[in-house]
Amino acid sequence: MTLNKGGQCFCLVLGEEKHINKFKEALQDKKTFAVTWELVPGRGAREKLQENALHAAEQAAQDGRIHALTITDNPGGKPALAAAWLGAEILKMGIEPLVHFTCKDKNRNQIESELYALDRANIRNILVMTGDYPVSGFKGRPKPVFDLDSVQVMDLVANMNKGLDPDNTGNLIHKPSDFFAGGVVSPFKASEAELLTQYYKLSKKVNQGAGFIVTQLGFDARKFQEVLKITREFSPDIPIIGNLYILPFGVGRIMNSNQLPGCVVTDQLLAELDQEREAADKGQSARLLRAAKMYAFMKGMGFDGVHIAGHNIKYEQVKYIIDQGEELSADWMELIAEFDYPQPQGFYYFKKDPQTGLNLDQPVNRAEWTPEYKVGINHRLMRLVHQLFFTPDKKLFPLMRRYYQGVKNPRKYGLEHFLKVIGNGCRDCGDCALLDIAYLCPMSQCPKNQRNGPCGGSYNGWCEVFPGEQKCIWVKAYALLKAYSEEEQLQTSYVPPVNWDLYQTSAWYNYYTGRDHSAVIPSAEATEKKLNC
Repeated sequence: MTLNKGGQCFCLVLGEEKHINKFKEALQDKKTFAVTWELVPGRGAREKLQENALHAAEQAAQDGRIHALTITDNPGGKPALAAAWLGAEILKMGIEPLVHFTCKDKNRNQIESELYALDRANIRNILVMTGDYPVSGFKGRPKPVFDLDSVQVMDLVANMNKGLDPDNTGNLIHKPSDFFAGGVVSPFKASEAELLTQYYKLSKKVNQGAGFIVTQLGFDARKFQEVLKITREFSPDIPIIGNLYILPFGVGRIMNSNQLPGCVVTDQLLAELDQEREAADKGQSARLLRAAKMYAFMKGMGFDGVHIAGHNIKYEQVKYIIDQGEELSADWMELIAEFDYPQPQGFYYFKKDPQTGLNLDQPVNRAEWTPEYKVGINHRLMRLVHQLFFTPDKKLFPLMRRYYQGVKNPRKYGLEHFLKVIGNGCRDCGDCALLDIAYLCPMSQCPKNQRNGPCGGSYNGWCEVFPGEQKCIWVKAYALLKAYSEEEQLQTSYVPPVNWDLYQTSAWYNYYTGRDHSAVIPSAEATEKKLNC
């Protein structure tokens, strides 16, 4: 029996009320083109920004064309009203919230606690992402956390949906939650290494239970079609939502100068925005029409929905984009030429179709692309050491295992620590991931400590946090492994979170005695969905 209570739909099952997830139903219905609209809560609790967000939610709920309202989680690395609290208020209005759920500000226990709170509030839809590196807060920059990455959070959510067994004993299994968790991917990367590692991480998210995918914002139609084709290749049924950003000149200039990590606006597009702002309405009609055209080509390409975002957007503008986009969608191919915004020397996974301006089904020859990072003596030495000492049941591995099985105190490891600090900048986590990332340390060489793939904030191969100073560790890892035709290793295994019980203990001891994640890391099974490249 279906009940309606305060605008929300419930299903009465065996005496219990079960909240019907209208966003999930819309997204999984092939006849429905799902629409989400992004709200930014802002800093404060009872400020104008929060009241504006609630007013917008009320308008969207009354109109009925929006399937979910997405709520950002401290975007830009700055504090704001918690997305979960605003989501609970929005749900009462009769419209589904889609809460952004980032990893940057909380450890795994806090993440689990927040998920329980969301579950208790019947907030089912979450968009899991790494999150922007924290930049400002009370009396200075806050300490970043990044205890779990987005793939690991997806794993946690999947376990909670099955009924979390926190101790793996079967003695205490919590009631299953009903989260509909999505992941994010950015196809708008200029280099082969940046792009392929994005897709490798995407495959891990799908394998860990992602229920849908949302793209990063961008404006290159060929890139939108690329990510659609790639995702359909290894996971044909997962819904994909295209990110549609209403772009004014001011924000475009910030993105063009890489001040909003992961957001790409080319010089060509910025010049168009500059010209459009000379109009009497400062370019508003032009940017709304651009957004409507993006709606049209995304629907025509086969996306399952669009995510509408932008600064200070009114609901009347959202309605215009939907109405005009629907009207234009029948002739969407005629719009593609207006969204040709390649990055300088930008890499595309597929060859270009000269007739349509989109992609052929044939991948480019990646052997023709020069790696961005050369193999040095340190990597060659690490490969040799691994082959001699760390390859299971080969060479000197059995001898080393017998030795460490006799070690009494794993906290005495001065020589190991010295060698690893010199070679890798070791941070003493004790749960070493060198074997997973081409002998590069994610604790010392990645500010976000990413173990399953890159975040979305890199730009032209540079780290989001240290642009122009430090290359992204995953760009380096891809280049190092490609030199040996081993780059696909980066998508073959899911790497679990660091076990902090092992902090400041010998990683070699933990490896040889089966205490670290290498003992339980799942291998790539035939059933896993992988990018075939």
